[in-house]
Amino acid sequence: MIYIYTMTKESRFDIITDLSHFGLIKVSGDEAEKFLQGQFTNDVRQVTDNQSQLSAWCSIKGRIIVNFRLFKRDKAYYLFLPQESLAATLKRLQMYVLRAAVKLEEVSESLVCIGIAGSNSTQILTDCLGFAPPTEINGSLTQEQITVLQIPGIQARYLVFTENPQNLLQSAQPAGAAAWQLLDILAGLPQIIPATSDSFVPQMVNYEALGGVNFKKGCYTGQEIVARLQYLGTLKRRMYLAKIETTNLPQPGDALYLSEENVGKIVNAAKHPDGGAIVLAVIKISSADSNEIHLQSGECLKFLELPY
Repeated sequence: MIYIYTMTKESRFDIITDLSHFGLIKVSGDEAEKFLQGQFTNDVRQVTDNQSQLSAWCSIKGRIIVNFRLFKRDKAYYLFLPQESLAATLKRLQMYVLRAAVKLEEVSESLVCIGIAGSNSTQILTDCLGFAPPTEINGSLTQEQITVLQIPGIQARYLVFTENPQNLLQSAQPAGAAAWQLLDILAGLPQIIPATSDSFVPQMVNYEALGGVNFKKGCYTGQEIVARLQYLGTLKRRMYLAKIETTNLPQPGDALYLSEENVGKIVNAAKHPDGGAIVLAVIKISSADSNEIHLQSGECLKFLELPY
């Protein structure tokens, strides 16, 4: 259940967003699947022309360096991730290729990403593209060099990757990057950026609940720590959705307190159109029942229900 006061003005009608603040890394070659399988938290073998997935790349300590959506198109894999994380991720991945038959390249400029959301978005896409988008969450479909992914949201949401976005851009209410960030937050989807990189194990940001971790796939960087935490049941922090009545937007990495004790950290934040901010925050489970968890500036968190 999503309470009515968590709904945004953007979610009350169809919106379309230029997602150029995200980028794409293309991974191709005969050994691309094998290479990625040894790096990421999810089972890359399950990514097909019809199925995308959330995944993450961890440090040897099992903490997320970067997270992303992975999809496949024309026999190549694509990582969809924030532009601010792209260069470092590409450089770091290159270090692990060694002699593998794998090619890594940024293709953000050649394949534009548009986000579309709303109760009419399915029909809008069908009318604009000439084919119906995927019908299931994480579904993927490529036709005529256009790839459409359905992603989680409080209403239907899609990512469209195309070389020519003009028809789409005229089909719905334009909205900025902040609106899409808000919809991600309301869907409970965390985005790890440089300010929070190497801060959380996947379970802290609910990645196992979101289907972003596969515990049966075998080895990957940080796998032993992630698996041990899962099977021993020793998780002490979780990610929560909350509203904060504040005029200053909290920033990723900002500390949260209960009295004077540091009990958590902001993961993502966006302004709410009715005032205040909506945040995803990782907080000590033992402290999460308190209604007095607050920013350093004093504003308290009012917890909301996650959609999963």
